[in-house]
Amino acid sequence: MVSTDSGSGSSARRKRADARRNEETLLDAAAAAFVASGVDVPVRDIAARAGVGIGTIYRHFPTRADLIVAVYRHQVEACAEAGPALLASSSTPHAALVRWIDLFVDFLVTKHGLAEALQSDDAAFETLHAYFIDRLVPVCAQLLDAAAAAGEIRPDMDAYELLRGVGNLCIGADDNPRYDARRLVGLLTEGLRLR
Repeated sequence: MVSTDSGSGSSARRKRADARRNEETLLDAAAAAFVASGVDVPVRDIAARAGVGIGTIYRHFPTRADLIVAVYRHQVEACAEAGPALLASSSTPHAALVRWIDLFVDFLVTKHGLAEALQSDDAAFETLHAYFIDRLVPVCAQLLDAAAAAGEIRPDMDAYELLRGVGNLCIGADDNPRYDARRLVGLLTEGLRLR
């Protein structure tokens, strides 16, 4: 007996992989649009960046809140996944930490307008801060622990405290073109080093 559905499993997996890639492309386009124009950017602009129709966006994300939450989670996941990869590929744990903090700053910058949305009464946003903490603090702690174990940084740095400090340095970067948050964050990470 010959099976008539040979390959249907691989076809379904390929379709799922394509759908994931398409969704990631859409989320990356939305994030870029948020950076450029804030979270209130017209959906048609996001669709144009992603190379899809507006209907495709609404099919995946029926409301703006759904899209904002998905972009936020996508970026948190990308930042979380980058930590171990940087630790494995960087010349030193401190170099990995610095590169990861730089990605974290990029993430904070892409939250342009998101803070205001997160303060709204929309229930979709309620769990995002806890999700952010749960995913990123352990990654930062892993990088700090590796750098401390290598004797590169002070051993008493708390991951939550560091992320909070970096976040505070990034506040106001949008409002003042003379304010260089990235330079100040660089001074902070350099200050962690043992002399």
